[in-house]
Amino acid sequence: MFTRKILSSLVVPALLITVPHNARADAPNAASVVSQYADIAEANYSDALSSAQKLQAAVDSLIAKPSDATLKAAREAWLAARAPYQQTEAFRFGNPIVDDWEGKVNAWPLDEGLIDYVAGTYGDDNPENEFYVANVIANEKITFGSKEIDASKITAALLADELQEAGGVEANVATGYHAIEFLLWGQDLNGTGPGAGARPATDYDTKNCTGGHCDRRAAYLKAVTDLLIDDLKWMVAQWGKDGSARKAVVSAEGDGGVQAIFTGLGSLSYGELAGERIKLGLMLHDPEEEHDCFSDNTHNSHYYDVVGMRNVYLGEYSTVDGKTIKGPSVSDLVRAKSPEIDADVRAAIENTVAKMGALKKRAETVERYDQMIGQGNAEGNAVVQAAVDALVAQAKAFEKAIAALGISAIQFEGSDSLDNPTAVGNP
Repeated sequence: MFTRKILSSLVVPALLITVPHNARADAPNAASVVSQYADIAEANYSDALSSAQKLQAAVDSLIAKPSDATLKAAREAWLAARAPYQQTEAFRFGNPIVDDWEGKVNAWPLDEGLIDYVAGTYGDDNPENEFYVANVIANEKITFGSKEIDASKITAALLADELQEAGGVEANVATGYHAIEFLLWGQDLNGTGPGAGARPATDYDTKNCTGGHCDRRAAYLKAVTDLLIDDLKWMVAQWGKDGSARKAVVSAEGDGGVQAIFTGLGSLSYGELAGERIKLGLMLHDPEEEHDCFSDNTHNSHYYDVVGMRNVYLGEYSTVDGKTIKGPSVSDLVRAKSPEIDADVRAAIENTVAKMGALKKRAETVERYDQMIGQGNAEGNAVVQAAVDALVAQAKAFEKAIAALGISAIQFEGSDSLDNPTAVGNP
C-alpha cells in the first residue's frame, strides 16, 4: 500500500561548502545530470513494460491451457518482471507524478480476501475493512453500507475504479503486481516456515475446477494483467520526450531537479526500504510484512531496489537487452565539490549492495526472507539487520552529499520502526 508517510528527522541544512583544491573543474552541469536521470527513468520503465508484456503472454497461455507447466511459466515471468520494475522505485518520492501513480501497480500489503478464496485461518471479519472477505471472484454483487457494486463482469474498470482502495482502505489492493502474484501463487500459509503459496493450476481449469469460479478467476487475472500493461505504458510516456514527468524534473527551478533525485534516493533508502519494508517486519517477526509475500520473492525485490538507487547515483543503467546507458550523474556533481564525500557515498552504496546481496544469497541457498525474520532466528535476523544498517548509513551518506552541493534542505521519508520504535505494534 502507500507508505506511512512520516517525515524523519533526517533534515539536511542548506549550506555552502568550499570547493577543495582537487575538485574536478570539468563537472557536468545540473541540467545534463537531470536529463540523464530522465533518460534512465524512460529506459527503466520501458524494461518494466516489456517484461510485463512477457508476463501478459504467459498469463494468456495459462488461461488458454491451464497446466502445471503454464502456471510455472507465468510465475517465472512474474518473477522476471519484478527485477526491472523494482529498480524504478528510485524515481519515487522526488517525482509527484510517480508517487500518485505507484499505488496502482505496487501497493502492498493487501487483504487478499477482497479478491479470492482464503483459508479459514484468515478470518471472516475485520472491523477496519468491510471488504476483508468480499471475494469478488465468487460474488457478482458486493454490498457495503447502502451501496452495491455490480461485479457481474470482471473488467479493468471494475478493478481500478470500484475495488482499488475500496471504502478508503489502503489494504484493498485490487490491481498491480501483488494482486497478480496472489492469483498465481495463492496464500502463503507457512508463516515463518519454509514454502510459498501453492495455488494449483486447476484453479483456472473450467473443466476440472478447484477453488470454484474458475472462469471468473481467469477473467480477473486477465483484466488485472492487462491493466498493469496499460499503467506501465502510461508511465513510459510520462518519461518520454514530451512526457509530463520528464518536463517537471528537467524544468524545475534552481536545484529542484537535483533535489528530486536526492529526495528519491534518501527516502527509498531510509524510510521506505530500511524502515517500512524491512525493519518493521523484523521487529514484529511478521511474514505478512514481507513485500512479495505470496511468492517468497522479497529478497529479490529488496535487492533490485538497491540496484536502482546505485543506477541513479552513478547515472548508469543496464537494460534487459544488455545495453548500457551512461552519462552525467549526481556522483559527478558531488565529486566536483568533494571527491572524499563522493567516495564515501559510493562506498556506502557498494556496502548496501553487498549486504543485500548476502541476504539474497541466503534466501536462495539457506532460507527464504520470511524465515529470516522469524522470531528466534538469530542468524537470519542478523543478516536482515545488517541490510537495514547499511541502508541507514547510505542515507546518511546521501545527507553529506546534499550538504556538499549546498542545495536546499531535504526531508527524507521516515518510519516509526526507525524513528519511534516504541510506537510499533501499539494501537
